[in-house]
Amino acid sequence: MARVNWTVAPERPDSPVALALWRAYYTEVSDRWYRLHEGRSTDPDELEREIAAGTGAELAPPRGVLLVARYAGEPAGTAGVRLTDPATAELKRVFLRGELRGRGGARILVTAAEDRARALGARRMVLDTRHDLVEARALYTRLGYVETEPHNDEPYAEHWFSKPLTPVPAPGTGD
Repeated sequence: MARVNWTVAPERPDSPVALALWRAYYTEVSDRWYRLHEGRSTDPDELEREIAAGTGAELAPPRGVLLVARYAGEPAGTAGVRLTDPATAELKRVFLRGELRGRGGARILVTAAEDRARALGARRMVLDTRHDLVEARALYTRLGYVETEPHNDEPYAEHWFSKPLTPVPAPGTGD
């Protein structure tokens, strides 16, 4: 997979592209949960309520950022970062459209999110995920995240991860 097919750039959480990707993300994870636990898809009214409630405002500057990945110019996925305190950033909404998985985009998105977290001053990244999102848990482990004690009380969180964000040396410093 050639990295040149991927680009990642900040996007307003309320932009049409970000909203379409949020809808795809929420639909997938919600349907996955309901199919596993209740044998059905998400109720359409509930889906619309939850999508509308997830404004992404916490992923806007100055304390956050939403990144959109594009593959060959087409919107492909997202990763959000928000500061929870001056030294800690939380990784949110990591998502790639299903047909683009397996092409290196998730690693590129998470790495870009880590870089943005460093730029915001964070020295540590945390995240939470569900037990049934085994692919996400495997990705985070491959990228150096380790499972930790809970850092929040999110209702669907079942696994919590953390990773130190080692500062990147400035070019030409020799460090």
